[in-house]
Amino acid sequence: MIRRRLGQTDIEIAPLVLGTNVFGWTADEKTSFGVLDAFVAEGFTAIDTADSYSRWIPGNDSESEKIIGRWIKARGNRDKVHVFTKVGSDMGQGKTDLSAKWIEAEVETSLKRLQTDYIDLYQSHWPDRTVEQEETLSAYDRLIRAGKVRFIGASNYDEGLLTEALKLSGEKGLPRYQTLQNEYNLYSRDKYEGAVQDIVVREGLSLICYYSLASGFLSGKYRSEADLGKSPRGKGVAKFLDEKGLRILAAMDTVAERTGAAHTEIALAWINAQPGVGAPIASATSVAQLESLARGARLTLGNEDLALLTNAGK
Repeated sequence: MIRRRLGQTDIEIAPLVLGTNVFGWTADEKTSFGVLDAFVAEGFTAIDTADSYSRWIPGNDSESEKIIGRWIKARGNRDKVHVFTKVGSDMGQGKTDLSAKWIEAEVETSLKRLQTDYIDLYQSHWPDRTVEQEETLSAYDRLIRAGKVRFIGASNYDEGLLTEALKLSGEKGLPRYQTLQNEYNLYSRDKYEGAVQDIVVREGLSLICYYSLASGFLSGKYRSEADLGKSPRGKGVAKFLDEKGLRILAAMDTVAERTGAAHTEIALAWINAQPGVGAPIASATSVAQLESLARGARLTLGNEDLALLTNAGK
């Protein structure tokens, strides 16, 4: 399997990042351990989480990081995986927060939960327009110098914020965002394609996109309103059941017939063929789902199939 270098780092990964927002939510700890074991057994290494996963469930704290930490300790495999996490979400302070004070305090709690002494990729989860970007980047600089963080990335940044951050890094000698984690999939393309993608390609960053399967819509199992009760995430799929969504599913049906690949696999392969992409992020709540994601990361689509899919989503 071909590995891709993330940005200008020394991190090389196979083209799939495991999303773990489901850990402690729709995947309990035993299931999460099984998915993580299968992920590594398939030859993948990159695990993405955040301090805020899955605090949206009553009674949950930062379950995803805690589960990953217990798994790493149980398996003794910290040197065999890449741990990506994020900071900046509202953790009770009432706002998104990329202040130096918050970052330097919160990294310690993430390290403790993850049971590690370093984070491979530490990402600004959401923009904080109340804090100057120089303050944020300076905090990351101190963490990198202290050996607590190796590289940094941005998430949910637009053209203006990303341009400003990269300019500051160059002018002030501060750490540079190496990755961008924005929403991107066959249906939702405006958070990446265009000016943002141009910056990523020109500046040598890597996109590691979330919602790669459009909340499960691109799995092909949601075809009508009647299908929305198939999973806890079904309600979030309703917005995709429009003319464009059905057009995309029809194109995926055609590609599936030609290749024998499942819709999930086709969706991931399409993302991996786009300029600037390091890897899609996708989550699994079973080993069977993980195995399908792995096949998608290995799938290469022909130009005709890629063009059909691309045009369907326009």
